[in-house]
Amino acid sequence: MATTALETHVAYDSPRGRGVLLASVLGSGMAFLDSTAVNVALPAMGRELQTGLAGLQWAVDAYLLTLGSLVLTGGALGDAKGQRRVFLLGMTAFTVTSVLCGLAPNAWALALFRAAQGVGAAMLVPASLALLRTSFPPQDRQRAVSAWAGLSGVTTAVGPLLGGWLVDAGSWRFVFFLNVPLAALTAWAALRHVPDIAPSRGAHGLDIAGAVTAALGLGGLIYALIEGPGHGWPVTAVLAACGGVALLAVFLLLEARRRAPMLPLTLFHSRTFSGANLTTLVVYFALGGATFLVVLALQQQLGYSALAAGAALLPITLLLLLLSPPVGRLAGHIGARPLMTAGPLLAGVGLALLTRIQRGGDYVSTVLPGILVLGAGLALTVGPLTAVVLGAVEDRYAGIASGVNNAVARIAGLLAVALLPLLGGLASGAGEDFLVGTRRALWVSAGLCALGALCSLLTIPREAGRTPSAR
Repeated sequence: MATTALETHVAYDSPRGRGVLLASVLGSGMAFLDSTAVNVALPAMGRELQTGLAGLQWAVDAYLLTLGSLVLTGGALGDAKGQRRVFLLGMTAFTVTSVLCGLAPNAWALALFRAAQGVGAAMLVPASLALLRTSFPPQDRQRAVSAWAGLSGVTTAVGPLLGGWLVDAGSWRFVFFLNVPLAALTAWAALRHVPDIAPSRGAHGLDIAGAVTAALGLGGLIYALIEGPGHGWPVTAVLAACGGVALLAVFLLLEARRRAPMLPLTLFHSRTFSGANLTTLVVYFALGGATFLVVLALQQQLGYSALAAGAALLPITLLLLLLSPPVGRLAGHIGARPLMTAGPLLAGVGLALLTRIQRGGDYVSTVLPGILVLGAGLALTVGPLTAVVLGAVEDRYAGIASGVNNAVARIAGLLAVALLPLLGGLASGAGEDFLVGTRRALWVSAGLCALGALCSLLTIPREAGRTPSAR
């Protein structure tokens, strides 16, 4: 029987508190690990399923499409029905669809199952963080969230290595089957330790119309961007693009008129909030599209194994883990704006250095310098950016603000995987021109990072992110 939060708060340092943290980290970690592991498995998928670049784009974007468009709805569902219930429902859906992905007989079946997997993740990811808010008392929540962020970073770092090893040792299908034992452990921790707290009586109904129009609108645009260039822009692609734009316009009209929208447009009245999310959009667009193409280039053009390609990107995550704590302390002293300006600029330099990737080039001289500079730039950007987003709104909107920023980041990656190959002049995943197109796309990404730096400089107040004692 569900109880109220005051009756069920657990201490962070207690065995039950550690169990809640374990369930939360494993739940979100399943989604994070899956995303990074799938990227290194893409070339193997392409070979076995006999699909080109468009098929691989759909393997990534079908998942990001449903996750990005439904993550706010998933958060609202947890508020309305109870976080533990939605967490377990999302985990079950994610696991079942993971198995279906592993059994997919062709590229289109894989894309369909990946879209269904994104629906499960849209419930799982926001509920995993919300469990910490509802399970721990106020004095323990900051410690719990910090631990969650650090441990989730570890799962992200492990993803490319584990995914590469599974591909090289067996099959890309094992990347999806891995979620079954992880889900069993997560369910045990959730059922044993997470309190079943009754949903808030003030929770509003779900914004179904908003969720449907956002998903269909984004789907139309993504279909046009992926399928149009390779087929001479047929009528279906043009109609999909027009329909997508029209549906997104309808989505904005619905959100402006609804009493409890999934995307409260009033939040964007804050210049700081709008600027931080615009920075998120362009920086994560650059990062998502660039890493997608670099992983493909390393394996298809330079002959890296899946494990080696995953290991090649590992320094980015390690730098994020090592530098995030001191960067957070520095932001408290000097504010977020200098870091959110310098960080994207540095990331752009890293992407520009990655244009030196070439056949016959060794990792240390042609790949590692760009990876290290990119990782340092992201470490300067990510923590202060999150703090600014949450600090730009009232406390009662902190959950919504976090969900909006998460959705913006996911949609940025979704658009990047569809659009950046087009901007780079890539119509297929093979041939001598692939590296040339990848370099062109990396230059575009570097320019977008510079745009993100300019956006931060112009929109983020000087005092944003500073601790009160430093002001």
